[in-house]
Amino acid sequence: MNILKSISVILILAILISCKQQSKEGENPVAETIEETVIKQSEVVVYKDFKSKYVDARHVEVFLPSGYDASSTEKYKVLYMHDGQNVFNSKTSYTGIDWGVDEAMDSLINLGKIKNTIVVAPWNTVNKRFSEYMPKAPAEVSENPQAKASLKENTGYDALYSDEYLKFLVEELKPFIDKTYNVSTKTEDTSIMGSSMGGLISLYAICKYPEVFGAAGCVSTHWPIPILGEAYIKTLPATLPDPATHKIYFDFGTEGLDAQYEPFQKQVDEMMVAKGYIKDNNWITKKFDGAGHNEKSWNERVHIPLEFLLK
Repeated sequence: MNILKSISVILILAILISCKQQSKEGENPVAETIEETVIKQSEVVVYKDFKSKYVDARHVEVFLPSGYDASSTEKYKVLYMHDGQNVFNSKTSYTGIDWGVDEAMDSLINLGKIKNTIVVAPWNTVNKRFSEYMPKAPAEVSENPQAKASLKENTGYDALYSDEYLKFLVEELKPFIDKTYNVSTKTEDTSIMGSSMGGLISLYAICKYPEVFGAAGCVSTHWPIPILGEAYIKTLPATLPDPATHKIYFDFGTEGLDAQYEPFQKQVDEMMVAKGYIKDNNWITKKFDGAGHNEKSWNERVHIPLEFLLK
C-alpha cells in the first residue's frame, strides 16, 4: 500500500499539471454550413457543444486556409488536433498564448511546403482531460482494482475514457467533417497531433486506428505517468502501425516537464527502429534545447511537425 500511495502522489501531480486548463466560451457563433464556395481569407469555424454518445459535449474548431474551395476537385487533407482551445486563439488558451497553427498553416501552404489542409480541433473538457487522453492499453493494467482506485482518488473517475474519445473522433466527428467539408477520406491524407497528454493520445490513435490515421505528431509526449505510462510503452512493439504506410513525429524540450522525457523517448525510438521505421524518412524524433513544456515553445516550432505530417 505504501508503494500505491507514492504512485498516487506522483500521478496526481501529473494530472494536476495536465488538467489545470480552464475552458472559456468561444466568441464565434455556431456554424452549420460554409456559405461561400471559395473563401479569400483563412477562418476558424466554431461548432459549440458538439454532441457525442461516447464523451461529453465540447466545442470543436475548424480551420479553413486562405482560398479554401468547397468545389475544388483537389480534396483537402485533414489534421485533427487535441486541446482545441489552445490551437488557434490566445483568448481561449489557458496560458494566453496559442499554438498559432492557423498562421503557420497559411504560411506553409503559401510557400508550397505542405498540401492544402484543414485543421479540426476539438476542445478538451478540462476535468476529464487526463482520463480521455491517457491510453487505456493495456486494459489489464489500467482496469485492475488498484489502478481504478488510484484513478478515482486522483481524477474523480475510476476509469480511462481514451477508447471512447477515439470513438468520438472516428465514428462521430470525422464523418461530420467528411460530409461538411471538401476533404479527402484517405488514410494517407488524415493526420492527428497533440502535445503532452495529447501526444500520448495521438500515438494511441494511430496505433488503434491505423486504417484511419496515416500520420501522428507527438509533441512533448508526456511518457512518465507512473505504472500506466510504462505499461503503455510496452504495448508499442506489437501495436505500432506499418511503417510502409504510416509516419510518426516525436519531439521534446529540455526544460520543465520536458526535461524528464529523453530516457523514455530513447526507449520508444528503439522500438521504432525494431519495427522498421527509418529516421528522418517516415519517422522523426527531435530534441529542442532550451524548450519548455508550454504553448510558447510549441508555437515556436509547430511548423516543423506540420511540414513533416502534411507535405
